[in-house]
Amino acid sequence: MRIYWTLLRRELSAFFFSWMGYVIIAAVTLLTGLSFVVLVQNLGTDPSPMPVTEMFYLSFYFWLTLLLVSPVISMRLFALEKAAGTFETLMTTAVSDLQVVLAKFTAAVVFYMIAWLPLLVCLFIIRRYAQQGGALDPGTVYGMFLGIFLTGCLFLSLGCFASSLTRNQMTAATLSFAGGVGLFSLAYLARKISDPVGWQAQVLASFNLFEQMHDFARGVVDTRAVIFYASATFLCLFLTLRVVESRRWK
Repeated sequence: MRIYWTLLRRELSAFFFSWMGYVIIAAVTLLTGLSFVVLVQNLGTDPSPMPVTEMFYLSFYFWLTLLLVSPVISMRLFALEKAAGTFETLMTTAVSDLQVVLAKFTAAVVFYMIAWLPLLVCLFIIRRYAQQGGALDPGTVYGMFLGIFLTGCLFLSLGCFASSLTRNQMTAATLSFAGGVGLFSLAYLARKISDPVGWQAQVLASFNLFEQMHDFARGVVDTRAVIFYASATFLCLFLTLRVVESRRWK
């Protein structure tokens, strides 16, 4: 466990001691701020029966942020070290493959969640000036951040897998982005199926990210969605671990 925490601190410092980390936080803050400017303009002075967290999830900015930021965060995890020649040095120390994969993934998730913290400021402003008293309702806020966390885990684990396949960061980001677009395509198809019939349609319906986010934004936690995100994240991390272990076969 001590080795894991040491690796985690190492990975987090790589985010916060580089200009790229602050550019990512600034980009997330900018997109989030633009989203809430649009929401304030749409709300006007009249209260809305829909929670503002739900309105945020329905906006284009949230999905754009998720789709673009996750590959940028995860692209450096393995590819940068492979390109710099430090990956093999790291793996020859007294660390296990599992510890390295988990530490890199955890650092990416922690940094990802920190980048979303300015969202709380936007919610406070909405509550103060847009007559949205429920903007900071504990249930909807917890549900919103749980949704952000779970989707982040899925997309970042996909990015970890992409980064482990190559030593080029741009290639890793492209692969991760393509995987994210694939997930959105499945979500779009699942959304078109209003009444799933048959096991194929029911499996496809589990990829309906839009409906799952709709529930989280209202403070509704569906265990099926949680299991789906946890299982998909575990699968991507398992594949990442197998790629890391494959260096021993070469």
